[in-house]
Amino acid sequence: MSEKLQKFLARAGLGSRRQIERMIQAGRISIDGKLPRLGERIQWHPTLQIFMDGQSISMADLSFQPCRVIAYHKIAGEICSHDEYTGRTRVVDRLPKLDRARWVSVGRLDINTEGLLLFTTDGQLAHCLMHPRYNVEREYVVRVFGVINKRCINSLRDGVILKDGLAACKTLNFVRGTGMNRWYHMTLLEGRNREVRRLWEAVGVQVNRLIRIRFGDIVLSKNLSRGCWQELDVTSVNFLRNQVGLVQTRKSLGNVV
Repeated sequence: MSEKLQKFLARAGLGSRRQIERMIQAGRISIDGKLPRLGERIQWHPTLQIFMDGQSISMADLSFQPCRVIAYHKIAGEICSHDEYTGRTRVVDRLPKLDRARWVSVGRLDINTEGLLLFTTDGQLAHCLMHPRYNVEREYVVRVFGVINKRCINSLRDGVILKDGLAACKTLNFVRGTGMNRWYHMTLLEGRNREVRRLWEAVGVQVNRLIRIRFGDIVLSKNLSRGCWQELDVTSVNFLRNQVGLVQTRKSLGNVV
C-alpha cells in the first residue's frame, strides 16, 4: 500500500512531516534518482533508493525502528533550534545520541520558557501530538506581573484575538501570590508560537516566568533534574500513540550510544 512520502519518512523518524515537506520543496530528497513532488505517494520495495542531502537512507534502518520517546527538562536560556548559534546552548546537544535514527521535537519552547519537552524517533507521532485536531493538552505554571481583574481572567477563558486568530485557555486557575505578582496554572489545547505569553500580553499582563509541566498525560517528573532527560517506557509511549490513533509500537531496542 502506498502512502505520502512525507508521512513515510516521518514515520521512519527522519523528521516531522513539516520538516520533511520543507526538505522536499528545497530539493534535498530524491527517490530512485528523481526529485519528488510534495504530496507524491511512495510504495516500499526492496530496491527503493532514498537520498537525503546526498546521503543514502538504508531501507533496513527504516523498516525496524521502534518508536521511542524521551522527556527532557528544559532550562531557561536553552534554544530548541537545530541551527548552530554561537554562545547558545542547544537542547539537542544534551540529548542521547542515536545510531540509526534522529530525535524529532514535539513542538518547541521559547528561549525563556522552562519545563517539559518531548522528543521522539517517530515523526508521524510528533506531527499528530502537535496537531490541534487531536486536542492534546499542554499545562503550564506561569508567573505574571500586572493588574489582574475578573475581566482579564474571563477574556483569557473565553478567548482573545491574536495575530494568528482566536486563542483561549481551556483551564485557568489561580495558585498563589498577592499584589502585582501572581502564579497561575493554565491549560491549552494547541502550541502556537509564544501563545501563553501573547495571551497574557493581550490583556495587558506580562509573563515573567513560564514552566510547562505536562504534555498530554506525560507529567514533568519531580525527579527529572533540569537539563536532564528520561526515556518513557513502552506503556507510556503506546498511551501517547493511542491518544492520536496510531498503532502500538514494540519494545524499544535502546539504541543510545
